[in-house]
Amino acid sequence: MISTRKSILLIVSVLLVAALTAACTATSTPSAPVSEPTAENATVSVSGSTTVQPLAEKLAEAFMTENTGIRIDVQGGGSSVGVKAAGQGTSDIGMASREIKESELAEFPKLNVVVIARDGIAIVANADVTVSDLTVEQVRDIFSGKITNWKDLGGEDQNIIVVSREEGSGTRGAFEEMVMGEDALIAATAILQPSNGSIRTTVSTTPYSVGYLSFGYLDETVKKISIGGVAPTEPNAADGTYPIVRPLNMLTNGEPTGAVKAFLDFILSDAGQKLVVEDGYIPVK
Repeated sequence: MISTRKSILLIVSVLLVAALTAACTATSTPSAPVSEPTAENATVSVSGSTTVQPLAEKLAEAFMTENTGIRIDVQGGGSSVGVKAAGQGTSDIGMASREIKESELAEFPKLNVVVIARDGIAIVANADVTVSDLTVEQVRDIFSGKITNWKDLGGEDQNIIVVSREEGSGTRGAFEEMVMGEDALIAATAILQPSNGSIRTTVSTTPYSVGYLSFGYLDETVKKISIGGVAPTEPNAADGTYPIVRPLNMLTNGEPTGAVKAFLDFILSDAGQKLVVEDGYIPVK
């Protein structure tokens, strides 16, 4: 009888241990899958204009400091690349430093254009050049190859070395639209460079050369040329007296949401527009 009682107690003990073990196992196992990434835990891809790229990188750095769960990846490639990347959805945001063409809007009808800043394009020359003021027509004649010697503009008897951006550049596209017009092409003899920085370096080191630069890249290594007596400065561009001004755009495929919207909202905020000004561009707000 005592033996039977011991057996029953042993069986009950074993069953209690098994039940407790099962309960602990169930408690330690998640009952639901991990939640999907949200706007606070995301990566935003940005690509396009090499003019907008440095500004976008600074804006991204400031934004990520305040939003540690969001990563902003910025790459160049050119304005045309930015338009396609946004329109085709291969990047969350495209960058373009020119007006968006009607053909592009027709190809990508959902393209959403957000102007984040405005930028002047300055005509710059090597320090050897004595000419300091030109008309838009004279600039057009220089870059088309119609005027080839500085003496024809009141300068020294020296050949003009033309430096330009490559095809597909937003800076070149804006320059062609606002200065060259439909009837004039940039001379085939022009030295082509892949970025504003390369233009600045080439002009600063090549005697009697001339090129064009985004305001954001102006420094003392190149000579700034006035247009019709108006100097290429931010105040003159902002009040409309300086004639060569373009938009800097961020593009999305449809209305932005989530982390993309949060980043664009930051760019247009007081903090974002302050960085626009600090980088040498004209704010839009």
